[in-house]
This record gives sequence, structure tokens and C-alpha cells, in this order.
Amino acid sequence: MALAPEKPRIYEGSRIPSPVPTILAVPPELRESEDILEINFGPNHPSTHGVLRLVIELHGERVVGLRAVVGYLHTGFEKNMEAKSWWKAITYSPRIDYLSFQNNELVFVLGVEKLLGIQVPTKATWMRMCLAELNRIHSHLVWLATAALELGAISMFWYCFRERDQILDLFEMVTGERMHTRYYQVGGLAADIPSGFFPEARKFVDWMPKAVSEYESLVDQNAIWLERTKGLGLLSAEDAIALGQTGPVLRGSGVDWDLRKTQPYLAYDEVEFDVPVYENGDVWDRYKVHMDEMRESTRIVGQCLDRLEEMKEEPWIADDRKVVLPPREELHTSMESLIHHFKIVTEGFRVPEGEVYVPVESPRGELGCYLVSDGGPRPWRVKFRAPSFVALEATATCMSDALVADLIAIVGSLDTVMGEVDR
Repeated sequence: MALAPEKPRIYEGSRIPSPVPTILAVPPELRESEDILEINFGPNHPSTHGVLRLVIELHGERVVGLRAVVGYLHTGFEKNMEAKSWWKAITYSPRIDYLSFQNNELVFVLGVEKLLGIQVPTKATWMRMCLAELNRIHSHLVWLATAALELGAISMFWYCFRERDQILDLFEMVTGERMHTRYYQVGGLAADIPSGFFPEARKFVDWMPKAVSEYESLVDQNAIWLERTKGLGLLSAEDAIALGQTGPVLRGSGVDWDLRKTQPYLAYDEVEFDVPVYENGDVWDRYKVHMDEMRESTRIVGQCLDRLEEMKEEPWIADDRKVVLPPREELHTSMESLIHHFKIVTEGFRVPEGEVYVPVESPRGELGCYLVSDGGPRPWRVKFRAPSFVALEATATCMSDALVADLIAIVGSLDTVMGEVDR
């Protein structure tokens, strides 16, 4: 099959717009020509990956002006969490990024546990890591399916959702829910791991690398795919760092930075995996980072299963009755346990006064949770560092000297989730 011709690659210097880094301004000489067409791309457009409005200005087919308008999906999650008890606030965090729900749930729970100084059982740590990596694959699959669909690779959508459904089946088997599971609890997990999870997860681990190779066989040698991805949406390493990029966007620009390696949490320092890094900073390299990460996450899941199968009789949640619900079987025989359960659910537990910032490597990059406690049963302040919001800041830089037809591919490659942007 014919290959698309090579295009000019990374640029010299900086392309970050000035004076506002997130707004691509029309040059004055073009503005005076009165040959500028302003159009709205979104917010009701299937290719904006949510309710994102891009106001773009065209000179012919070329994008010469761009600004992003956000806020159409503002839900007030952080303020809602401040009005709930620590125990009830857990359910809000996964809904901020509805594709990376396990990682969002994880970062909030880790923050609360750090304030409490509570020790989490080893089994819970490894299961959290297992589910977080399955969730990473899930998020990348949805990204690949939708991004490919927007470029005309319709078959990719159905293949990706085939594997996505397998992951959701695993979540449902463990937690009872396919999404927004609330399986992570302060102190550990909501319930023990069902024995049927291990053989089904093994089947997935054995199959997933073959599935990724199938995806690549569909598009990697396709001339149209190469034409729509290579050399487009360029973002240099220097500009990526200056704009605060993380995750696949940063690693696709040649910067080797992954919190699982640089600042290990859970048990990431005990597993073997590689961090995919590509140098050219275009749509193609960001796509390749996603593909390689799915393979590496599958490796991590396999190692987690090896360890978890050795811990079948170990506890899955801390034995700290001040913050952990009593075992369900005790509720039928112990009035004290019943009262304790009632008070945690209704009033919540108290967290010592203090503040903490906890970052994790979500599918989109550094997801951070800043928590402040005044010593009461509710958070005094909750603030998330949303990698989608930061990635959106690179839109103007990536769209420099691009055609309107390339807008969909470039914006899609940044992998933003508008629920996380607006919160």
C-alpha cells in the first residue's frame, strides 16, 4: 500500500501564541484584509469530544485564529464534595472524568488516606493498581475508537468497543458496576476480590496485545491515516513543558515523564514496564504513545494478577473502625456495629486538620487532588488538577499553521474529556 509522503517535522523556537498563550490571534494584516470568516466549531459537534466550543477564524482553508470557550458542562463537583462527608464525597470524583473513573476515585481516596495516616493492606494496593491499569486501557480504547471514527476509520470503533466491553465486564464482576464503581474505600476496597475474576482477567491479558496489533494493522500503513496524522499538530518538547503538558501529549513530544516511574505510588516501583516516548510531537506520535501504553498496561495487569493470586486469604481493607465500615455479617448480631455503620454513613468520620496534594498518572497525564481538612467530617477544600484542562491549553499552539480539515485530528489527539475540563 502506498505511504503518505513525509512532511516537515518538529519546528525551531516556540509557537506558543502571544500575549495570551491559549488564544491564536489573527495577524493584523489579515484582519485588515476583511477576508476572515469566523465560525463556531461546537459545542454541539460530535468531533469535539464533548461540549467544547472552538471559535475559529479562517483565511481560506487555513486556521488563523482560535479560542476555546469552556463551561458548558460545569457541574460544580468540587463544591459539591465540600458539602458532603468524606465518605460520601468518594462517589463524586469518578464522575469528573467519566472515562478514567477508577483513577479519579483513586486519587481522592489516596489523599484522604494521607491525611488520616492510615495503612492500607498490600492486597488492596495491588488490586487498586490492577484496576487503575485496566481503566487506563479502557480510556485509551474510547479515545482511539472515537478519534479514528472522526478520521473515517469506522471499523476501529467497533473493534475498540469489543475490548472495552471485556474490561467493563471485569469491573462488573469485581464491583457490581460497570462504571463509577466506588470500589475504592478509605482504607482499602469495598469487598474482597471474587475468585472468578482471575481466570477472566488472564484471558483478557493474553488477548489484549493481539488486539492492539489488530488495531495497528488497520491504520498504520493506511495512506489516508498517515496523511491525517503525520506532521500535524506539532508541539515541541520545550513548548509542551512551558504549557504544563503531561501524559501522552508530553511523552509524544519527547519528554520522558511518567509519575508511575518518577514519583512511584501504589506498587509501581515493584512492577516492570516501559514508558513509551516519541520525539516528533505530532498527532501520529501521540497516537503511538496511546497504543504502546495499552501494551504496557496489560503487562502491569498481568504482574498484578501474579501477586494477587498469592494473597487470596489476606485482608482487603484496614481494620480501623473509626473510618472503615464494620463487616456486614456483624450488623445482624451486634448493635454496636449497627450504630457504628449508621454513624459513618450519615455523619462520616473526622479527618485531622491539614492539607495535602496527591498526584497520580491518569490516562491523560498528571491528575492531582488537593485536599484541606479543618478537622471536621467534611472537606474544607477540594481541588483537582485536571490534565484535560491543561491539554486544552495547547490547542492554539498545535493549530498554528493548520488547515480546518486538520482541526478534528489535532484536537482529538489531545484526548480531552470535557467533564474534567469544566468540573
